[in-house]
Amino acid sequence: MRNLPKGMFVPVITPFKEDQSIDFEGFKKVIDYVLGYGLDGILIAGSTGEYRTMSHEEQKEVIKKGCEYVDGRVPVLAGVGMYTAENTIELANYAAKCGAAWGMVLPPYYQTTTEEGVEDFFTEIADGSEIGIVIYNNPLSTSVDLTPELIHKLAQHENIVGLKDTADMEHTCKVISKTKDMEGFAVFQGYEHLILPAYLVGADGGFGILMNLLPKEYTELHELIKAGKWEEAAELNLKMANLYSMMEAEPYPGPVKAGMNLIGIPAGGVRKPLVQPTQKLKNEMKKEMEKLGYKIS
Repeated sequence: MRNLPKGMFVPVITPFKEDQSIDFEGFKKVIDYVLGYGLDGILIAGSTGEYRTMSHEEQKEVIKKGCEYVDGRVPVLAGVGMYTAENTIELANYAAKCGAAWGMVLPPYYQTTTEEGVEDFFTEIADGSEIGIVIYNNPLSTSVDLTPELIHKLAQHENIVGLKDTADMEHTCKVISKTKDMEGFAVFQGYEHLILPAYLVGADGGFGILMNLLPKEYTELHELIKAGKWEEAAELNLKMANLYSMMEAEPYPGPVKAGMNLIGIPAGGVRKPLVQPTQKLKNEMKKEMEKLGYKIS
């Protein structure tokens, strides 16, 4: 059986100081906070971690220090996607040496290729990587939508262990239907509003920006799901729904960082060219957090 991820995975933010440098002291505090309530895993240097604003060396340092700060408490998934297979394999194997269990990889985009080219890309990476590969399907950001048929084909590779699907429910349902009997392949939903319904149709887990701010509530949600308490899970889900919508109401991860700063977690600001969240959004988030019982500092 392949080593496969399951459960609630937090795509952790990377704190930046006012001078735009990485705040590693704050990063450790953030990791301690998000892992303090029982989430199942963590994604380091993903898009919520703003890896696209980092140099290659910074990205490697974030992966290395992140794995050190996690210190074996949960499995680590590292964002290792690069435009070429060769560079992705190099970063995946570096992440493996740091202690990551898996690497997350987007398909090639901007200069898009054919479906055969995408298949070859993931196959080459899986062949050369020392850790399992999780495919990231994010068509809104990449304009590349991986078909359920292609994902099913890739899932047969022994070193491709899962999918993070930030697509609509129809797509996620089709993938689950095609892969549900495949041992060692997990399907995750990556959009907050769809995590609960995805579990209902057989998903193995979820990723959510909001997990950075509400790890306690997401752990509770997962426990309710595992216990089959769907009505209670739906009630909790609705309590968080307004905050779900705020996560990308302005360029992310600015909104979730603003919420974390409000409750004293040192998330810092976003790195340019991203823009800081508006005061209007901060005020709206403050109201929603207070409804959930949080004291605003």
